[in-house]
Amino acid sequence: MLFHYFLPVSKGAHPTMPDNKHIKYLLSEDEMPRAWYNIMPDLPRMPDPVLHPGTKQPVTPDDLAPLFPMSLIMQEVSMEPYIEIPEPVRDVYRQWRPSPLFRARRLEQALDTPARIYYKYEGVSPVGSHKPNTAVAQVYYNKEAGTKKISTETGAGQWGSALAMAGAFFGVEIEVFMVKVSYQQKPYRRNLMETYGATVHASPTNLTDSGRSILAQDPDSPGSLGIAISEAVEVAAKSGGTVKYSLGSVLNHVLMHQTIIGEEALLQMQQADDYPDVVIGCVGGGSNMSGLLFPFIGKARREGLDTRFVAVEPMACPSLTKGLYAYDFGDTVGMTPLVRMHTLGHDFIPPGIHAGGLRYHGMAPLVSLLHDEGILEAQAYHQNAVFEAAVRFARSEGIVPAPETAHAVRSAIDEALAAKEAGEERVILFNLSGHGHFDMGAYDSYFAGKLQDYEYPAEAVAAAQQRLPQVV
Repeated sequence: MLFHYFLPVSKGAHPTMPDNKHIKYLLSEDEMPRAWYNIMPDLPRMPDPVLHPGTKQPVTPDDLAPLFPMSLIMQEVSMEPYIEIPEPVRDVYRQWRPSPLFRARRLEQALDTPARIYYKYEGVSPVGSHKPNTAVAQVYYNKEAGTKKISTETGAGQWGSALAMAGAFFGVEIEVFMVKVSYQQKPYRRNLMETYGATVHASPTNLTDSGRSILAQDPDSPGSLGIAISEAVEVAAKSGGTVKYSLGSVLNHVLMHQTIIGEEALLQMQQADDYPDVVIGCVGGGSNMSGLLFPFIGKARREGLDTRFVAVEPMACPSLTKGLYAYDFGDTVGMTPLVRMHTLGHDFIPPGIHAGGLRYHGMAPLVSLLHDEGILEAQAYHQNAVFEAAVRFARSEGIVPAPETAHAVRSAIDEALAAKEAGEERVILFNLSGHGHFDMGAYDSYFAGKLQDYEYPAEAVAAAQQRLPQVV
């Protein structure tokens, strides 16, 4: 069944300054979308096949069955334009969805810009980020398949918190491997996961062969998302089917579950009688950016709109701006299937920047494809510039952004200042994917002048890329 929620907008058209003075645009629970949007039919070409790590041949559903329930495997390869959201998932969504769309009028005034700035705010979820949009769905499908336990990784802790909450809702045990540097920087995220009943480990650990191999090489390893993924995948793969694995980003079905963000935003932009010239999201693996941008990208491709789409990443982990578009493992040890993506190399260990959710060596294959096709622009920022923008935003709009989503704030402010310089109107929409209430240690470091700006050396990137798996 096809689901459609939006009215057409003529190419290049957006109204002049709307007469209404609204700051917040809300949808009722009844207006919440009933299906996720699948961008696959609207892509300019088919994605490259996912390859088995051993045989280098395209994977089959049976190859993925030890890790995921079949319902999610089928979503991963679906060509249906919309996939219906199960009612039990919508019941949970109603606790915070539909989420609000804000017009950032006070920020506009502070910047003295003719631009109109809108942001979709996902920090209203119980865990303060966009991550429950897929966590709830994934745990639901696992529960339906009889799964009793799920293993996963987390960087900054937003994903782990979301999966832990969903596990509590559906009665599924959750085991989380949290990147060690974030485990140390963000103890309250760990406490939140434990409050929901999850077991949390600082990765790398001595609990898995993957973790032990990393610690043998570097006993003081700060960890990485790639390492944590290796540990979580190993737990599931060696469980004999009693444990499944869940990922918070990168995979097609994960990005699709997030598109409820953009579907709501399309309706809310109609309420505002406006339409964006540029849509922005921060990227680590790609989930929150895809959630907002994919429905707008699909609309632009179907209707010939000239909307710009921007992905923003840290200079310290520049997978889109410096990465190679090639086949690579999703984890450090090499247990996951091979996917073609922008990658810095699977053994890349990023610096311990505070945007822990963006410290991933690769990028979602669908996001990588869109960037390779020129549909998606990429920008990279140093963390001090990002925190400067976050503070400016907080002092104007009152919301303290998480360090990850502050990258999108930085880009939106720069777009607004560019519009001011050019003396032109510009409609800017970005995803404020989470609040920073658990990240005040990062703000403390910023105010104390202790944040260092890392730019990952080109020679280190090149060396890591030399160790990519060989695929003919």
